[in-house]
This record gives sequence, structure tokens and C-alpha cells, in this order.
Amino acid sequence: MELNEISKFISLILRHKPEVIGIQLDLHGWAKTDELITGICEIYPSFSMTQLETIVNTDNKQRYSFSEDKSKIRANQGHSINIDLELVPVNPPTVLYHGTAEKYVASIEAEGLISKSRQYVHLSADIETAVTVGSRHGSLVIYEVAAEDMNKYGYEFYLSENKVWLTRKVPAQYLKIVR
Repeated sequence: MELNEISKFISLILRHKPEVIGIQLDLHGWAKTDELITGICEIYPSFSMTQLETIVNTDNKQRYSFSEDKSKIRANQGHSINIDLELVPVNPPTVLYHGTAEKYVASIEAEGLISKSRQYVHLSADIETAVTVGSRHGSLVIYEVAAEDMNKYGYEFYLSENKVWLTRKVPAQYLKIVR
């Protein structure tokens, strides 16, 4: 059993389609851990709580969080379904970064960064992380986001549990290609 493959399946369930294993997420994106394991066992019969804990604890992007008693689990961000992650607005650093593919530049220059199928635009605190994220999509472009200026004009920023910066949109005037 490949834990990486199961982790991707968990991401699909907790971010986009809990119905694929017949579970529901609550208003804040939490699933009952036992129901998640039972659902996953329909496809991966030997899956266990120990393996789920390994996935949560070793995921390099820290995609998931348990509730304090581990009776519930959720994805930290990246949802395409409408949930309330209970995020509190925070003041961002002066600049943030967004890695993307060159093929999206014309659209971004016209519309800015929009969340598309997700709830939020995902931003990075450093260029290195933006490079890692953006490299998955093709020929790399890195945008610098004037986050502090946006915040002064009323745009809210949030910091997810796994340290991904989130905002609803980034208008083009706050963007500059830096790479």
C-alpha cells in the first residue's frame, strides 16, 4: 500500500469530494476520523489509524490536521467546496509570492490572481516555496504580491494552519513578475 497514493486520495476527499467514500464534512471542513478510515478501507482494506497518523505527521506540505483528540480530521486549505476554516484575518508581510506557469500570465495580467475552483488564492512567504509550487504547472513565472499595500486597502489575508497565505483575490495592480 502506497501512503503517497492514499494521501492524494485523502486530499481529494477532504478538499473536494467527501461523497466519494460516503462521508460528510461539517461546516468547518472536519470529517470524523473513524468514518474516513472506514471509507478508505473500502478501497485500501488494510488502511489503519496508524497509517493515517503517519500521513498527517510526515506530509511535507502539512495538508491535514487532527482535532485535539484525533476524533476529527480536515485539510488545512485548498478546498473547492464551501467550508469555513475559522481563519482570522492577519496582517501580511510586505510582500508575498505566487508561483505559476507562463501560460497563465496573460490571464493574470488581465484579471489578477483569482481563486478559480478553490476558496482562496494561495500565496507563499518566500520565493523558494513559490518556485516549488509553480514548477508543477509548466514553464515557471514568479509574481511578487504587494500584500501590505493590498491589506491597507481592505483586502484580508489569512495564514492557514500549514503556513500558506490565503486571500480571496489579488488584483493585477498589486502584482509584479520577479522571475
